[in-house]
Amino acid sequence: MKTAIINSDSYEKHKTGDGHPEQPKRVIAIKEKLKKRKDLIWDKPDNVPDDILSMTHSKDYINNLKDSFPQKGLKFLDGDTVVSPESKKAVFDAAGSTIRAIDGIESNQFKNAFCLARPPGHHAEKNKAMGFCCISNAGVATNYLVTKYKYKRIACVDFDVHWGNGNYDVMRNNKNSLYISTHQYPFYPGGGTDKDKGDFNNSLNIPLPAGTNSEEYFNAFDRVLERLVQYKPDFLIFSAGFDAHKDDPLAQFQLSSKDFYEITKRTLAATNKFTAGKVVSILEGGYDLNALAESANEHVNALVEFN
Repeated sequence: MKTAIINSDSYEKHKTGDGHPEQPKRVIAIKEKLKKRKDLIWDKPDNVPDDILSMTHSKDYINNLKDSFPQKGLKFLDGDTVVSPESKKAVFDAAGSTIRAIDGIESNQFKNAFCLARPPGHHAEKNKAMGFCCISNAGVATNYLVTKYKYKRIACVDFDVHWGNGNYDVMRNNKNSLYISTHQYPFYPGGGTDKDKGDFNNSLNIPLPAGTNSEEYFNAFDRVLERLVQYKPDFLIFSAGFDAHKDDPLAQFQLSSKDFYEITKRTLAATNKFTAGKVVSILEGGYDLNALAESANEHVNALVEFN
């Protein structure tokens, strides 16, 4: 079986305005890189069931979100999060990409999947859009896995350079999930210390200083792997942000593109005997287009290798 890429043209129509770092060129750059390969299956998002959305975010928030897309021009949902007329489809397609990915894996159509989606999701809290994000796509995936497929131990590994406060917010009271994040601290959005343990001791946050290099990062990442082996997840989700790259303009880590292959490979090596290789990865951050495309390709290399 192969690795699937779940993608939609709607992601390129989600306009955020000139100069906004979370721009359509992000998915275009990755897509151009991955389309050169012959070892991938391409597929499209599915619809997100309403009950899964309302388990992940409050019903009021989802209803307000659906009404918040402008007829023309741009609208700010917060200081960073911009939507435009065609953003609505992209937002719900991004969440729906995880539904398609999970169903495809569960029906043995492919082994694992990378959701090449935007907007990202890991800053979207239960009741608010934030940090370019509208829906916690990883939270949607987690709730779908529990509700439809009865998974009991879902691990989400978030290696975006920013703490995924939204993922934490929607997963913290879910006893069937473990949320793990490595991130730059102190930094946007604040929080993400080792005191943020979740309601069931179901979160591990590893804050690291600006300037963290590859060796320092992987020394810290051993703690992620130890916790995963202890947890024995039956399904793995990646919140895959590539902004810890040394060329990224929005942060100050010093990782190389190849390091994202290593992060992925080490995580899969630690968890595959528990998950049987069932993995959904979801694009989060990454804002230098070259570094983003290279790093995402390295991430996919590891997903393909573990087929």
